[in-house]
Order: sequence, then C-alpha cells, then structure tokens
Amino acid sequence: MDSIKVLMVDDESRMRKLVKDFLTREGYMVLEAGDGEQALDIFMNDKNISLVILDVMMPKMDGWETLKEIRKFSQVPVIMLTAKADERDELQGFDLGVDEYITKPFSPKILVARVAAILRRTTDAASDEKLVAGGIEMNLSAHVVTIDGKPVELSFKEFELLQYFITNKGVALSREKILNNVWNYDYFGDARTIDTHVKKLRSKMGDKGEYIKTIWGMGYKFEVE
Repeated sequence: MDSIKVLMVDDESRMRKLVKDFLTREGYMVLEAGDGEQALDIFMNDKNISLVILDVMMPKMDGWETLKEIRKFSQVPVIMLTAKADERDELQGFDLGVDEYITKPFSPKILVARVAAILRRTTDAASDEKLVAGGIEMNLSAHVVTIDGKPVELSFKEFELLQYFITNKGVALSREKILNNVWNYDYFGDARTIDTHVKKLRSKMGDKGEYIKTIWGMGYKFEVE
C-alpha cells in the first residue's frame, strides 16, 4: 500500500500512539490530532486523507461536532471511538454518517482490520465503473449518485448500502446478510443498524426509495418497477 493516510483524532496521546503504532506497522501513514479543532485544520489542509478515526469525548470540539463539520464538505469514511456502550450514541453516530462504531476498550488488531476492510471496499468500488437501475446512476469511481439526473448526497455507508442493493436487484436479502456484506463479518450490530440506514437512504432517494421493499421478518429487496 502506498502512503494511505489515516487521521487519528483522540485527546489521549497514549491512545493515539497505540493506534498509530499498529497502523504504521501495516504501512499506513498516520496523522494525529488531539482535539476536533486541530483535526479540522489538518483535514482541511490535506486532501489526501483516506479515513478518519474519531474519538467522541474531546476538549474544545467533541467528536459529534467534528463529524458534523467534516460532513459539510466530505464523505470520507469515519470510524467513531467511544467509551460509552450506549445505543443512543450509536444511532446518533449513524445519523451523522459514521461508517463504523467501536467501543473502548477495543483490540487494536480489530481496529486495523476494520480500517483495512473499509479501504479495501473503497478501492474495489473505484476499480468498477457505473451501476444503473430505474433512473438511479452510481458512478463508483467518483462516488457520485444521481437520480433522474440530479445529484444525491449519500454518506459512505449509505452509498455502499445502495450499491449492494442494486448489485443484488431482485434478491431477498436478510438483515444478517446485509450486515455481513456491507458492514463486514465482524461488525457487532443488529437490525436497528440496517433499519436506520435504510430509512435515511429511502428518504434521500425520494420516490425511488420505494424500490427498497421491506420483507417483514426477514430484511429487504431492491426491485425496480
């Protein structure tokens, strides 16, 4: 891997060093920030950051506010770190466009695996061209979605979810299968994760959101009428 940049944001220098050591060993270039304000300064001045690891509890600007600012101008993948195992925090994170959510304490090896999985899916998408279905067009390399010619802003995870639906058009997909393929096999989530993302995706798709059919007691199916 050639100097893939990851921004690690945490007010604990020990945590930053731990994550940096593990990621550097795998060939990543790690930039560090001790709070949200510093993170935004670094992010705004470096357009080559491929992924952000963001702690929730920080001085000056917490992780939620930092993420809100990042999402105003970028859909870069974000892994959120938190000391709380609170369902409301997790759902808030997904609403703001978090791609992965890890509760402290965690295994650094698991974090590295999550980083690799997200970046691998990003790279795989960039090697393809376009997906088209019922007025929806996905440019996978540019990470752009248009519906009836109009651009639609999707988070990284919403984009992946729509891509998975279109790729499996007409196939009944269980929530477990969606979790395994979109969030990767070791993601410890449940049905709420899927349902929250589908609800937001449908909303952003307007009338085309009806293409995502609910299969009660099982999951979803993407069908173009």
